[in-house]
Amino acid sequence: MRYRLRRSSPRLTTTKELIETRDGDVAHLVAINDQPLNSADEQLEQARLNALLSDPNRQRHRKQSEESDTGIVLKLLRMLPQAFTYEYAGADASGKVEKFHFRPNPGFKPPDVETQALTAMTGELWIDAAQERVARLEGHLQQDTDYGWGILGKLDKGGWVVIEQADVGAGQWRIARFQMKMSLRILFKTKYFDTTQEMTQYTPVPSNLDYRQAIQMLRGAAGSSAQGGR
Repeated sequence: MRYRLRRSSPRLTTTKELIETRDGDVAHLVAINDQPLNSADEQLEQARLNALLSDPNRQRHRKQSEESDTGIVLKLLRMLPQAFTYEYAGADASGKVEKFHFRPNPGFKPPDVETQALTAMTGELWIDAAQERVARLEGHLQQDTDYGWGILGKLDKGGWVVIEQADVGAGQWRIARFQMKMSLRILFKTKYFDTTQEMTQYTPVPSNLDYRQAIQMLRGAAGSSAQGGR
Protein backbone atom coordinates (compact mmCIF):
# COMPACT_ATOMS: atom_id res chain seq x y z
CA MET A 1 0.00 0.00 0.00
CA ARG A 2 0.90 3.63 -0.47
CA TYR A 3 -0.44 6.10 2.06
CA ARG A 4 0.04 9.43 3.79
CA LEU A 5 1.03 9.66 7.46
CA ARG A 6 0.45 12.82 9.46
CA ARG A 7 2.06 12.68 12.90
CA SER A 8 1.42 15.52 15.34
CA SER A 9 2.57 16.38 18.85
CA PRO A 10 2.44 19.61 20.86
CA ARG A 11 5.82 20.63 19.41
CA LEU A 12 5.84 19.35 15.84
CA THR A 13 3.68 18.07 13.00
CA THR A 14 5.14 16.11 10.10
CA THR A 15 3.54 14.66 7.01
CA LYS A 16 5.10 11.81 5.04
CA GLU A 17 4.28 9.82 1.93
CA LEU A 18 4.99 6.13 2.52
CA ILE A 19 5.15 3.10 0.25
CA GLU A 20 5.25 -0.45 1.57
CA THR A 21 7.68 -2.73 -0.27
CA ARG A 22 9.11 -6.23 0.06
CA ASP A 23 12.21 -4.53 1.54
CA GLY A 24 10.23 -2.55 4.15
CA ASP A 25 8.57 0.85 4.09
CA VAL A 26 10.08 3.86 2.33
CA ALA A 27 9.08 7.37 3.40
CA HIS A 28 9.42 10.85 1.95
CA LEU A 29 8.89 13.83 4.24
CA VAL A 30 6.63 16.30 2.40
CA ALA A 31 5.53 18.84 5.03
CA ILE A 32 6.52 20.26 8.42
CA ASN A 33 3.81 21.90 10.54
CA ASP A 34 1.49 21.54 7.53
CA GLN A 35 3.77 23.63 5.30
CA PRO A 36 5.62 22.20 2.26
CA LEU A 37 9.36 21.70 2.73
CA ASN A 38 11.57 24.65 1.93
CA SER A 39 14.48 24.12 -0.46
CA ALA A 40 17.01 23.40 2.32
CA ASP A 41 14.80 20.79 3.99
CA GLU A 42 14.05 19.18 0.62
CA GLN A 43 17.78 18.93 -0.11
CA LEU A 44 18.30 17.16 3.21
CA GLU A 45 15.47 14.76 2.43
CA GLN A 46 16.88 13.98 -1.01
CA ALA A 47 20.31 13.37 0.54
CA ARG A 48 18.74 10.90 2.97
CA LEU A 49 17.05 9.05 0.11
CA ASN A 50 20.33 8.99 -1.81
CA ALA A 51 21.99 7.39 1.22
CA LEU A 52 19.32 4.69 1.26
CA LEU A 53 19.85 4.01 -2.43
CA SER A 54 23.60 3.70 -2.07
CA ASP A 55 23.57 1.58 1.11
CA PRO A 56 21.05 -1.31 1.22
CA ASN A 57 22.10 -2.04 4.81
CA ARG A 58 20.33 1.13 5.93
CA GLN A 59 17.08 -0.15 4.48
CA ARG A 60 17.58 -3.59 6.03
CA HIS A 61 17.97 -1.99 9.45
CA ARG A 62 14.80 0.04 8.84
CA LYS A 63 12.90 -3.11 7.92
CA GLN A 64 14.05 -4.93 11.06
CA SER A 65 12.89 -2.01 13.21
CA GLU A 66 9.51 -1.92 11.43
CA GLU A 67 9.02 -5.65 11.94
CA SER A 68 9.78 -5.26 15.64
CA ASP A 69 7.22 -2.44 16.01
CA THR A 70 4.63 -4.39 14.01
CA GLY A 71 5.24 -7.44 16.18
CA ILE A 72 4.42 -5.46 19.34
CA VAL A 73 1.13 -4.18 17.87
CA LEU A 74 0.11 -7.66 16.71
CA LYS A 75 1.03 -9.07 20.12
CA LEU A 76 -1.24 -6.57 21.87
CA LEU A 77 -4.12 -7.32 19.51
CA ARG A 78 -3.71 -11.05 20.06
CA MET A 79 -3.84 -10.47 23.83
CA LEU A 80 -7.24 -8.75 23.74
CA PRO A 81 -9.33 -11.93 24.27
CA GLN A 82 -7.25 -13.03 27.28
CA ALA A 83 -6.41 -9.66 28.85
CA PHE A 84 -9.97 -8.38 29.35
CA THR A 85 -13.49 -9.36 30.24
CA TYR A 86 -16.22 -7.85 28.07
CA GLU A 87 -19.77 -6.60 28.51
CA TYR A 88 -21.99 -6.08 25.47
CA ALA A 89 -23.22 -2.47 25.17
CA GLY A 90 -25.35 -2.61 22.03
CA ALA A 91 -25.02 -1.75 18.36
CA ASP A 92 -24.86 1.59 16.58
CA ALA A 93 -27.74 3.01 14.51
CA SER A 94 -26.63 1.09 11.42
CA GLY A 95 -26.51 -2.18 13.29
CA LYS A 96 -23.16 -2.96 11.69
CA VAL A 97 -20.88 -1.99 14.57
CA GLU A 98 -21.24 -3.53 18.02
CA LYS A 99 -19.87 -1.94 21.18
CA PHE A 100 -18.37 -3.62 24.24
CA HIS A 101 -17.09 -2.33 27.57
CA PHE A 102 -13.94 -4.03 28.79
CA ARG A 103 -12.03 -4.27 32.06
CA PRO A 104 -8.93 -6.20 33.14
CA ASN A 105 -9.24 -9.95 33.46
CA PRO A 106 -7.97 -10.76 37.00
CA GLY A 107 -6.67 -14.09 35.74
CA PHE A 108 -4.51 -12.57 33.00
CA LYS A 109 -0.76 -12.94 33.47
CA PRO A 110 1.12 -10.59 31.12
CA PRO A 111 3.89 -12.55 29.40
CA ASP A 112 6.21 -9.60 28.79
CA VAL A 113 6.86 -5.88 29.25
CA GLU A 114 4.72 -4.70 26.33
CA THR A 115 1.52 -6.29 27.66
CA GLN A 116 1.97 -5.21 31.30
CA ALA A 117 -0.17 -2.06 30.90
CA LEU A 118 -3.20 -4.15 29.90
CA THR A 119 -3.63 -5.21 33.53
CA ALA A 120 -4.80 -1.70 34.51
CA MET A 121 -6.73 -0.63 31.42
CA THR A 122 -10.48 -0.25 30.99
CA GLY A 123 -12.35 1.08 28.01
CA GLU A 124 -14.58 0.41 25.04
CA LEU A 125 -14.21 -1.70 21.93
CA TRP A 126 -16.17 -1.35 18.70
CA ILE A 127 -16.39 -4.40 16.41
CA ASP A 128 -17.45 -4.49 12.76
CA ALA A 129 -19.78 -7.46 13.04
CA ALA A 130 -19.80 -8.41 9.36
CA GLN A 131 -16.02 -8.43 8.93
CA GLU A 132 -15.21 -9.36 12.55
CA ARG A 133 -12.65 -6.59 12.82
CA VAL A 134 -11.82 -4.11 15.57
CA ALA A 135 -13.03 -0.73 14.27
CA ARG A 136 -12.08 1.29 17.35
CA LEU A 137 -10.47 0.76 20.72
CA GLU A 138 -10.37 3.34 23.48
CA GLY A 139 -8.51 2.45 26.66
CA HIS A 140 -7.73 4.34 29.88
CA LEU A 141 -5.26 3.51 32.64
CA GLN A 142 -7.17 3.35 35.91
CA GLN A 143 -4.14 3.22 38.19
CA ASP A 144 -0.38 3.67 38.19
CA THR A 145 1.11 0.63 36.49
CA ASP A 146 4.55 -0.91 36.63
CA TYR A 147 6.23 -0.94 33.25
CA GLY A 148 8.71 -3.79 33.10
CA TRP A 149 7.59 -5.14 36.50
CA GLY A 150 8.82 -1.96 38.18
CA ILE A 151 12.35 -2.28 36.81
CA LEU A 152 11.95 0.26 34.03
CA GLY A 153 9.39 2.59 35.59
CA LYS A 154 5.70 3.32 36.06
CA LEU A 155 2.96 4.42 33.70
CA ASP A 156 0.88 7.09 35.42
CA LYS A 157 -2.84 6.76 36.03
CA GLY A 158 -4.97 8.73 33.57
CA GLY A 159 -3.08 7.87 30.40
CA TRP A 160 -5.15 6.83 27.42
CA VAL A 161 -4.91 5.38 23.93
CA VAL A 162 -7.25 5.32 20.91
CA ILE A 163 -6.85 3.09 17.87
CA GLU A 164 -9.14 3.27 14.84
CA GLN A 165 -9.08 0.85 11.93
CA ALA A 166 -10.87 0.96 8.58
CA ASP A 167 -11.37 -1.06 5.43
CA VAL A 168 -9.16 0.74 2.90
CA GLY A 169 -10.32 -1.33 -0.07
CA ALA A 170 -10.39 -4.93 -1.25
CA GLY A 171 -11.15 -6.09 2.28
CA GLN A 172 -7.83 -4.81 3.65
CA TRP A 173 -8.05 -3.30 7.12
CA ARG A 174 -5.44 -0.79 8.20
CA ILE A 175 -4.94 1.59 11.11
CA ALA A 176 -6.48 4.94 10.22
CA ARG A 177 -5.86 6.84 13.45
CA PHE A 178 -3.75 6.33 16.56
CA GLN A 179 -3.71 8.62 19.59
CA MET A 180 -1.77 8.21 22.79
CA LYS A 181 -1.31 10.39 25.83
CA MET A 182 0.69 8.84 28.65
CA SER A 183 3.52 9.61 31.04
CA LEU A 184 6.22 7.15 32.03
CA ARG A 185 8.24 7.73 35.20
CA ILE A 186 11.76 6.30 35.08
CA LEU A 187 13.76 6.88 38.28
CA PHE A 188 13.77 10.69 38.68
CA LYS A 189 12.64 11.52 35.15
CA THR A 190 9.24 11.56 33.49
CA LYS A 191 8.81 10.93 29.78
CA TYR A 192 5.63 12.23 28.16
CA PHE A 193 3.92 10.68 25.16
CA ASP A 194 1.38 12.94 23.44
CA THR A 195 0.97 12.01 19.79
CA THR A 196 -1.65 11.62 17.09
CA GLN A 197 -1.06 9.68 13.90
CA GLU A 198 -3.47 9.77 10.98
CA MET A 199 -3.07 7.41 8.02
CA THR A 200 -5.00 8.38 4.88
CA GLN A 201 -5.05 8.05 1.08
CA TYR A 202 -4.33 4.33 1.00
CA THR A 203 -3.80 3.09 -2.55
CA PRO A 204 -2.47 -0.30 -3.73
CA VAL A 205 0.99 -0.73 -5.26
CA PRO A 206 2.54 -3.82 -6.92
CA SER A 207 3.31 -6.52 -4.37
CA ASN A 208 6.80 -7.17 -5.79
CA LEU A 209 7.92 -3.54 -5.52
CA ASP A 210 11.44 -3.08 -4.15
CA TYR A 211 12.56 -0.13 -2.08
CA ARG A 212 14.56 1.51 -4.88
CA GLN A 213 11.51 1.54 -7.15
CA ALA A 214 9.47 3.03 -4.30
CA ILE A 215 11.98 5.86 -3.87
CA GLN A 216 11.69 6.73 -7.54
CA MET A 217 7.90 6.72 -7.27
CA LEU A 218 8.03 9.06 -4.28
CA ARG A 219 10.45 11.36 -6.07
CA GLY A 220 8.20 11.45 -9.12
CA ALA A 221 5.22 12.44 -7.00
CA ALA A 222 7.25 15.14 -5.26
CA GLY A 223 8.40 16.54 -8.58
CA SER A 224 4.85 16.62 -9.94
CA SER A 225 3.63 18.44 -6.81
CA ALA A 226 6.41 21.00 -7.09
CA GLN A 227 5.63 21.69 -10.75
CA GLY A 228 1.95 21.96 -9.98
CA GLY A 229 2.65 24.58 -7.33
CA ARG A 230 4.58 26.84 -9.66
